[in-house]
Amino acid sequence: MRSYSLVAPAKINLYLQIVGDRPDGFHELVMVLQSIELADLVTVRAIGTDQIRVHCDHPAVPVDQTNLAYRAAELMMQEFPEMAARFGGVEIDLQKRIPMGAGLAGGSSNAAAVLVGIDLMWNLGLTQWELQELSARLGSDIPFCISGGTALATGRGEQLAPLTSLDHLYVVLAKYRDLPVSTPWAYKTYRQKFGGTYPKSPSEIEAKKARSREMLNAIAHHDFKQIGQHLYNDLELVVLPEFEKIQQIRDQFAKFNPIGTMMSGSGSTVFALAESRSQAEEIRERMRSSIPDSDLDLWVTKLSQCGVHLANS
Repeated sequence: MRSYSLVAPAKINLYLQIVGDRPDGFHELVMVLQSIELADLVTVRAIGTDQIRVHCDHPAVPVDQTNLAYRAAELMMQEFPEMAARFGGVEIDLQKRIPMGAGLAGGSSNAAAVLVGIDLMWNLGLTQWELQELSARLGSDIPFCISGGTALATGRGEQLAPLTSLDHLYVVLAKYRDLPVSTPWAYKTYRQKFGGTYPKSPSEIEAKKARSREMLNAIAHHDFKQIGQHLYNDLELVVLPEFEKIQQIRDQFAKFNPIGTMMSGSGSTVFALAESRSQAEEIRERMRSSIPDSDLDLWVTKLSQCGVHLANS
């Protein structure tokens, strides 16, 4: 049976602005999304039945229909029933390195890998745009996980425009192992607290979106100092007051003179940007010394220009 193994990179948010409400119930967003080299390995293979089977080396990851990777396979079988009948069901093996509930799009990246893998396995020949259109039905982060790199994301996060690559920068990630943050909770709480301030007219919406120009200009010019100064995440306004440990990580990172530091997505990961691996490793070691908690996981990795790709490519 044919099989493909794919690298499924995590992402961080360099910018996350909640503009206001959308008619579909989601939030209108302006984000800068960035792939990183920390990644899961996703293997998809054809099996001789019409089933979808998911296996994972992390015991806390669900392997049923609640897993986005499962739902990605289900979507492909529904969209291409003739190919599903010809090739049979799909077995998915997830080797997890991206932490759960971390704001790093681990589940979305796994789903993206399944879509790409099945496209290859079934010889569908779908374009990246077609895969992204399909993936947007499952989750707002999945289209970006397919293409990766550095991108401006608007709408609910599914409308993407590539930006100048920042793949030579390094990043330190910090997350308490047993401290997840629910993305739906974070957005719901933000709406409850700040919904009254959402812009009502198109001109107000555009004026609010204009705030992102400083970050976009800094990225275009590879101005690291300005990138650090314009890191922005609206969800910090609700997550940090609720989770003292996440605030503590952010405060400690700031003491070690990174390019910048911020919570990624809805948390609970906090990152610090660095210009070199040696600087990143120094920040990691200083963080270990300042917060000697065995539950605090730390990673040094690099920004990446790659989305989902074959493991041997």
